[in-house]
Amino acid sequence: MSITERPPQAGFSLIEVMIVVALIGTLAAMAAPNYIAYRERAMVAVAIGDIRTMEKEIAVFEIDRGGLPASLAEIGMGGRLDPWGMPYRYVRVEGSSKGSLRKDRFLVPVNSDYDLYSLGRDRKSVAPFTANASRDDIVRAGDGAFVGLAAEF
Repeated sequence: MSITERPPQAGFSLIEVMIVVALIGTLAAMAAPNYIAYRERAMVAVAIGDIRTMEKEIAVFEIDRGGLPASLAEIGMGGRLDPWGMPYRYVRVEGSSKGSLRKDRFLVPVNSDYDLYSLGRDRKSVAPFTANASRDDIVRAGDGAFVGLAAEF
């Protein structure tokens, strides 16, 4: 081999690189919706777990003190945020107006002791579970028999 001759170049052509980039883009486009749905289900599960934990703390408070706490701060969970960064909502039924209580599709309050819920992904809510703003809320209903998405109650 003389000094002026160049050795054969090894590497990828532009078309090969473009094909690989297109394949990676296609796979990412297919995976992104699944990942987003998985992440949302995980956040709902975290909110359900948080509400169940607070429910137990409220029960302990009620047994120890003979009544429900006035707020979540009394059980040490006043600053607790849901997975979407909003504080959990707690409303005692006793002493509250009927308009502030969570309601089922028949507009009947869903709890007789207290409401405990997260505003959900959209960070909006209204009293009836059937309203669009409430469908993604994570709620406690049936005096604790149900904790989950309002849309599933």
